[in-house]
Amino acid sequence: MPIVVGQDTSKTRKSLKVGDKSYAYYSIKAAEEAGLGDFSKLPAALKVVLENMLRFEDGKTVSTDDIKAFSEWQENGGKNPREIAYRPARVLMQDFTGVPAVVDLAAMRDGLVALGGDAEKINPLNPVDLVIDHSVMIDEFGNPRAFQMNVDREYERNMERYTFLKWGQSAFNNFRVVPPGTGICHQVNLEYLAKTVWSDEDQNGEVVAYPDTLVGTDSHTTMVNGAAVLGWGVGGIEAEAAMLGQPISMLIPEVIGFKLTGAMMEGTTGTDLVLKVVEMLREKGVVGKFVEFYGEGLDTLPLADRATIGNMAPEYGATCGFFPIDDETLRYLTTTGRDHETIALVEAYAKENGFWRDADYAPTYTDTLELDMGTIVPAISGPKRPQDYIALDKAAETFHAYIKGQRPEPSANANAKQDWTGEGGQPAPHSIPGDIGHHNAAEVEGEDYKLHDGSIVIASITSCTNTSNPYVMIGAGLVARKAREKGLNRKPWVKTSLAPGSQVVSAYLEAAELQEDLDAIGFNLVGYGCTTCIGNSGPIQKELSDAINKGDLIATSVLSGNRNFEGRISPDVRANYLASPPLVVAYALAGDMNVDITKEPLGQDQDGNDVFLKDIWPSQKEIAELVEQTVTREAFQSKYADVFKGDDKWQGVETTDSLTYDWPSTSTYVQNPPYFQDMGKEAGTISDVKDAKVLAVLGDMITTDHISPAGSFKESTPAGKYLTERQVAPREFNSYGARRGNHEVMMRGTFANIRIRNEMLDGVEGGYTKGPDGSQMSIFDAAMAYQKDSTPLVIFGGEQYGAGSSRDWAAKGTALLGVKAVIAENFERIHRSNLVGMGVIPFEFTGGDTRKSLGLTGEETVSISGLEGDLKPLSEVPCTITMADGSVKEITLKCRIDTAIEKEYVENGGVLHYVLRNLAKAA
Repeated sequence: MPIVVGQDTSKTRKSLKVGDKSYAYYSIKAAEEAGLGDFSKLPAALKVVLENMLRFEDGKTVSTDDIKAFSEWQENGGKNPREIAYRPARVLMQDFTGVPAVVDLAAMRDGLVALGGDAEKINPLNPVDLVIDHSVMIDEFGNPRAFQMNVDREYERNMERYTFLKWGQSAFNNFRVVPPGTGICHQVNLEYLAKTVWSDEDQNGEVVAYPDTLVGTDSHTTMVNGAAVLGWGVGGIEAEAAMLGQPISMLIPEVIGFKLTGAMMEGTTGTDLVLKVVEMLREKGVVGKFVEFYGEGLDTLPLADRATIGNMAPEYGATCGFFPIDDETLRYLTTTGRDHETIALVEAYAKENGFWRDADYAPTYTDTLELDMGTIVPAISGPKRPQDYIALDKAAETFHAYIKGQRPEPSANANAKQDWTGEGGQPAPHSIPGDIGHHNAAEVEGEDYKLHDGSIVIASITSCTNTSNPYVMIGAGLVARKAREKGLNRKPWVKTSLAPGSQVVSAYLEAAELQEDLDAIGFNLVGYGCTTCIGNSGPIQKELSDAINKGDLIATSVLSGNRNFEGRISPDVRANYLASPPLVVAYALAGDMNVDITKEPLGQDQDGNDVFLKDIWPSQKEIAELVEQTVTREAFQSKYADVFKGDDKWQGVETTDSLTYDWPSTSTYVQNPPYFQDMGKEAGTISDVKDAKVLAVLGDMITTDHISPAGSFKESTPAGKYLTERQVAPREFNSYGARRGNHEVMMRGTFANIRIRNEMLDGVEGGYTKGPDGSQMSIFDAAMAYQKDSTPLVIFGGEQYGAGSSRDWAAKGTALLGVKAVIAENFERIHRSNLVGMGVIPFEFTGGDTRKSLGLTGEETVSISGLEGDLKPLSEVPCTITMADGSVKEITLKCRIDTAIEKEYVENGGVLHYVLRNLAKAA
């Protein structure tokens, strides 16, 4: 399908000759010559957005004033929050967020037919790639059978979803599916799908070159910013609208310049660098802003490290973390097998249109900060937020402080009073060093060791964040080799796993003969997917789980991922630490967060001598030489040659050939959602919130994991009861993430995180609240009881409400529970947008008011007025709170409907309703 551009004017459309091919392109220099402004000092990230305005200028959705606004941004020192209509070139999805998006498209076809329209009008207008990467779970580990057994279980669990996705691939135009077992979407995107500069025919048949841009239904879409591809995560709802040709409404962002100087020191990794960057930018405050990296430090920073920094933009709160095109970009494109014609185009286009970073690159930024990479030290972060940076030599000390914070007094738990010495006064197996007064411990049935607070029960090399980086993966393999040579092994209570983000990783680990060393200490291949990082860590040994629960232990995990939120990694693990792959291996050998691995031994060699981390840590020279030898262009080309073909299992998935989906009534994975049922052709109006009850009062940093968990759940939960009633055995429950195509499961899973704390209840963890009669019940049951009486609901929250990923179900579930408004101190960007996209209005406190200063208990009744009629974006509106004793407090709220188009979305009941009605009217 050709791209559709705006006016074909001679003003900004120019021609570029590369080799023997000629490309049309939209010239920023020509825009300056046409008197549209001075763009010479714009950051490269913002030039990408400006080019988008030039290419789609039509005098309607994009005007010359929109283009001039970028010059004004530069003149105003990096500020001009003008609303613009931005059109990304493509959309990237993964299956957890992609399945509900395809469910919505299928439901929209049904809805359009019901409104008298043509089902074929519901088709992606922009290319969409969906990579199945979130489904594999680590049931089997630590043996050569692990990979195949986990793949087999994946297909057993997910066949209904895969059948549905295969139907979508045949039913919709412009929609491709990358099958299971290929890799993680962001790594596949970085290594194969992305082009940096794209070219395609326009509606006039002329080939146009333009920057590669995208949005994705996963917040870590930002990883590809490392390759100078502007992309960020949006909710599935917003992505669906973009697929269907709806521009993304956004404000011209501020751009924070992050200057990198110096070079990384011996013994440090790209992971150590990104953890420091996350800490610095969280402290700076970059929510809703672009971050662009510049400075001479980029001259020595491999693209793999840049991608790691780009990947964790959601963790530091930015919309994206962008790296301009330079020589390293070209080197990476060459190594990863891109064709030479594309690489030549990237260089020529970037230099011609002002996107190239050279020694003189010095744009205007809204604000800046700086980091000397020579100051970076080995580090981890945790135990429950990515920004909680800890220098490695302070890790054990910080963990002890964390335990004391959890248990201020020495524990009264009987299990904590056990004898900590073995025979002859020698330390018992796996005993806690130092002061143990605040630690709990428990016997493990059938084993000769005890577990205690700090026992590492999961060590996982996982996630696109680090497995995309051959330097840290080769480093992990070398640590394993040196440990194996000295006779070290993982501690027996540690569940170890290796889940690379692409098959290329296996190719170079095998070429370097390092996979055998990793296997020897338990890091066998378990699958190609997100696994532990998304909560698919699988069950730990039952006896360990029993001991943890019996002793009320704070068990720990160490993973090379990007998220360590509460309740995410495993229901048995309460403290989670992010670390580089080499450190994950080291911690598996130590088995204990109480051990200072910078000073204390990891174990003993064959002769009984202590082995320290320094004894098995590889040099940068060793790593670089192996990367040079084994990470080859040929490996990338070979592994991606048949990327859409899949294995025999995928090819054997059968599906129907039809325009609309025949929803199987008995499916517990895929159901027709209720969003478009009985929908009229005309939009409604926004109503005031009257006499609403409070469903939950939540604290700071409530993440989308808290709101819509992705991991496992038990029979006793509302979702578990729903499945049990439909004869689904607990072994087949799978995860919340895998069941996102079924709104009945997901409604029941909303606010059901096992670690969420509703402040309406005293010290209770989990998804509970007070029902209409004042008794404690699940949030789902209470919401349904209120819905019976047509009682509207509100949620109160603190700072950074909705932090974390782009999962649309955090907003969909909120809406389906009957919540009309969420009132918080501030919102993370994606979740705010998702709430609006589902017709739920976000509000922020003003004037210093908070849930705490107002003394809210959840017993209040809330009314919000000023919403009806001519509501302006970002208006302040009055709110009346009637307290439990009958007293009344009047406060002012800021309505976070940010743009005029967002107001239309809410009037329609959501962005998809808006698109559907417009398509019906055009029929």
